[in-house]
Amino acid sequence: MTHKIYLFFGLLMIVLSSCSPRLTPLTQRLYKENGWSERDLQSIQFYLSDDIVLTRAMKEGESAIKDGKVKVVAGREIEEVRFPKGTPGVLLFIPKTNRFAISFEEGGDDKFLMFGPNQRYSGKYMMLAADWEKNFGTVSYNDRVYRTDSESAYAALLIDLKAIRRTTIKSKTAKGRTVN
Repeated sequence: MTHKIYLFFGLLMIVLSSCSPRLTPLTQRLYKENGWSERDLQSIQFYLSDDIVLTRAMKEGESAIKDGKVKVVAGREIEEVRFPKGTPGVLLFIPKTNRFAISFEEGGDDKFLMFGPNQRYSGKYMMLAADWEKNFGTVSYNDRVYRTDSESAYAALLIDLKAIRRTTIKSKTAKGRTVN
């Protein structure tokens, strides 16, 4: 009887794992090989590989918080915005070559984080910051400046290649017309 239970749960795990998305890191090589345009990328669902936590000290007299929670740390009010591992996101725009503005929440085009390829990690698209110091980085989010710990630097973009391959993207480039 116990063998049948183990067999049942084993088969159940196989069936469930085949249905779940198989997430792959987005790399510079994968991006180039597929020749995705900005429009193509806007139809791809992105996911976070790791947690990202943004914090900023509240200024005196600042109004209510909309995006995050307020914590009191060492007598100071700190706003915190969390992006858990696996959070889905979408491409808003590409500001320049190999830079992606990815939004993980609704409510405005200023709510995005920047990602770009990191050659030290096989060209994976990882979170970018304006400045990285030893233990923290400085990041712009929703028109505000936040700090993030160095662990967030390892957060990369993941994609479901299986779903992308099932979706056929038809794209063509107009050659132009000349006067006869």
